[in-house]
Amino acid sequence: MPPNYGHGALPQPGQQPGAPLTPTAMGRWSVSSKQLPPVDKIKALHVYDFDNTLFRTPLPNQKLWNGYTIGLLSNQDAFANGGWWHDSRILEATGEGIEKEEPRAWDGWWNEKIVELVQLSIKQKDALTVLLTGRAESGFGELVKRIVASKGLDFDMVSLKPAVGPNKERFDNTMHFKQVFLRNLMETYKDAEEIRVYEDRPKHVQGFRAYMQEYNKRLQTAAGGASALRAPINAEVVQVAELSMNLNPVVEIAEIQKLINDHNEAVTNRVSGLRRDRMVIKKTVFFTGYMIDPEDTKKLLTLANIPEGLPDQELKYHANNIMICPKPCPPSILEKVGGMGNKMKWEVTGTACFDNSVWAACLRPVPSTARFHTDNPSPLVVLAVRKGTRPQDAGKIKNWQPVPPDKAFVFETTVGEKVLLRIEPEDSSENAYESLFPSKNFKRKHAGDDGPGRGNDRSGGHFNQRREHVNQQNNNNNNNNNHGRGGRGGYNNFRGGGGYRGGPKGGRGGPRGGGRGGGRGGRGGHYRSLDDVGTREFSGSANVMYDDNPSGGQWASSFQGNNGGNNRPNGGGGGGAGGGGAENLQNYY
Repeated sequence: MPPNYGHGALPQPGQQPGAPLTPTAMGRWSVSSKQLPPVDKIKALHVYDFDNTLFRTPLPNQKLWNGYTIGLLSNQDAFANGGWWHDSRILEATGEGIEKEEPRAWDGWWNEKIVELVQLSIKQKDALTVLLTGRAESGFGELVKRIVASKGLDFDMVSLKPAVGPNKERFDNTMHFKQVFLRNLMETYKDAEEIRVYEDRPKHVQGFRAYMQEYNKRLQTAAGGASALRAPINAEVVQVAELSMNLNPVVEIAEIQKLINDHNEAVTNRVSGLRRDRMVIKKTVFFTGYMIDPEDTKKLLTLANIPEGLPDQELKYHANNIMICPKPCPPSILEKVGGMGNKMKWEVTGTACFDNSVWAACLRPVPSTARFHTDNPSPLVVLAVRKGTRPQDAGKIKNWQPVPPDKAFVFETTVGEKVLLRIEPEDSSENAYESLFPSKNFKRKHAGDDGPGRGNDRSGGHFNQRREHVNQQNNNNNNNNNHGRGGRGGYNNFRGGGGYRGGPKGGRGGPRGGGRGGGRGGRGGHYRSLDDVGTREFSGSANVMYDDNPSGGQWASSFQGNNGGNNRPNGGGGGGAGGGGAENLQNYY
């Protein structure tokens, strides 16, 4: 089926030229006061996207939120005041906040390769350099101008999506807005011989390429006046490599709580006749365990006698916790293990393999008289499993091979939980224990940004928890978090401990899932964006485990320190490190 281009995006058969388009008229699309150059001076049009093309915009932290919630945050209609992409406070909170970041030009938050290209475009005398973003002009115009100005990027135009276009245009979605904009740009600067569009979202890259092809086709084939609009133009759409960043986790939760507070106030006051639910942040506890430090995880993995030649892609590595309880821990057991955050030492006494598919190590407490509780009759830690096999089969091991003295070691663990946060409607009938499991009733679908008829910016698009990202996320979670199927299980019943099966599907939003514990949510469907390929690093010793990647992901809840970490970017992405103090984080949900 051919694309359905919105009104005004393409010339129509037999269309006659209207009043000549001028740089002055084109300037009305820009929030910049810069005077545009004369038409005959411009031979090239260079158009840059903002979010995660030029600027490494923070995304919802997949180590904090379940997949459904991240999809929910992307949808403008889910909250009275919009969502993640519609609340300027979230963008202002980037790094250490606008007051600290603006003087240092948001150092580390840019795609420096694209910055270099922008600088070259600005120096090219016959090129018009444009920043084009689907963010709302009313909420983000001044903020985006401040961000790019701090970097010294003097764009000819800084264009955001207006509620109504300069010629009273109405836009179905971000792509429609950008196509109408590009048409006006190309037909204003009709002497331009080429246009380059830089974009990170594959769906939009494909959309722009198809659009430019159709635009040129209509110029070539239209009879009469349409061909007089301009000559066909040499168009190139450049897909920009994906980058990702996160806010400091404590800051992120605080900003989302503000968003929810504003939403709830609007609901209570019935602003504009609003009929929606009050929302609340809840936590989902997948299991309770003795959490193992990443360095000790690496040591434990060296004990797994995995046959040479077995491809890594066939294995799931664990060695990150000793299961206490495959669900939120009852008070009696929690008291027995010393409470959250309690330290416990263990000595590795043996290793074994079950059916050449599950590798595990048996343990004993240090000292041997220490009080403990594990989900298995004898304490053990699953080191690795073949994909498609069940970690609980480690409980079937009868014969353990003693660990050689040179490989025996003692390691320390911390009692903690595998946790994800979620946003759901308030439920006064729900008790504290019930709130630890996702509601089966909260399964509403939300329209996508790139679908027809919606005016929202990012709900179908920018999170871009695209399928390939969701699949990768699922793989990561299967390797690291999942102890079976479903959402509540663990190492004895082995019913879960994973994330969410479905996650958001398609576009940059459009949440799917929900489910109880891990049912509809399933495993590993945390949201990933076109813009987000981050590290899984997350520093801080902890008694709440938001991510348990044995190769380096940490659990986070102690968040040592009072300032929430500086959240300075490091390498390819990741979120802020540490932050806040355990009580600071816990107070937000």
